Amino acid sequence: MICNIFRKGRIKRPAGQRGFTLVEILATFVLIALILPVVMEGISLSMKLGTKSKRQVEAGALAETKLSEMLLSGDYEDGDQSGEFDNDDSNNDYKWSLAVDDWNEEDSMQQLTMTVDWSDAVGIDH
Repeated sequence: MICNIFRKGRIKRPAGQRGFTLVEILATFVLIALILPVVMEGISLSMKLGTKSKRQVEAGALAETKLSEMLLSGDYEDGDQSGEFDNDDSNNDYKWSLAVDDWNEEDSMQQLTMTVDWSDAVGIDH
């Protein structure tokens, strides 16, 4: 009696329509095999670009801080200089250089160019 109650709610289907066919399952696997590498490459590329962008923002902030420090202390008057950032362990791979030039061939004004360089995990310099 209890078995009949549970069976009444089920829809009776012919034996050939109870699940997926082998062809449908294989077609699904083929589609997944074609799409998955493209998706993974996109994720990998976005992670690389995110890391590069983060490093560029860090380099810009470090350059701005170092240039402000040089302006306030007057150290830029010594001419071209270079060095490494030693404030933090995460900044040890950043190197800075300062170029001091006359601006528009006038001696009364100077142009300061601060450059920050670093190498990524692969060894490519930026």
